[in-house]
Amino acid sequence: MVNEFSYLDKQTVTIASGSSLSGAIALSRYGVARIYVPSGWTAANLTFQVSEDGGSYANLYDSGGNEVTVTAAASQAITLDPTVFGLGFQYLKIRSGTSASAVTQGSDRILTLAVRPL
Repeated sequence: MVNEFSYLDKQTVTIASGSSLSGAIALSRYGVARIYVPSGWTAANLTFQVSEDGGSYANLYDSGGNEVTVTAAASQAITLDPTVFGLGFQYLKIRSGTSASAVTQGSDRILTLAVRPL
């Protein structure tokens, strides 16, 4: 039997000290399956920005008009909803906090993403 996660790749993205938004990660033909939150994480949930061209980003909302928010805490591995994160965004940024209330991180925070081919 093949473990469904045996073909996941890992990519990292950093939220710099004093910032709340990561740099962009190019996903191309990948969906995001999990996010690993580092141990020093300043308490905040995660929200996201997406882009098709790597230049213009939009906050990610669900079909009900709600900002897509993932509950997060330090030292967690968070499984993401494949109906949202398996859609094949070209580029993704991760925010600490929400678009209305971003939370700056006290140090560089490296988030690890487990991604899978679409």
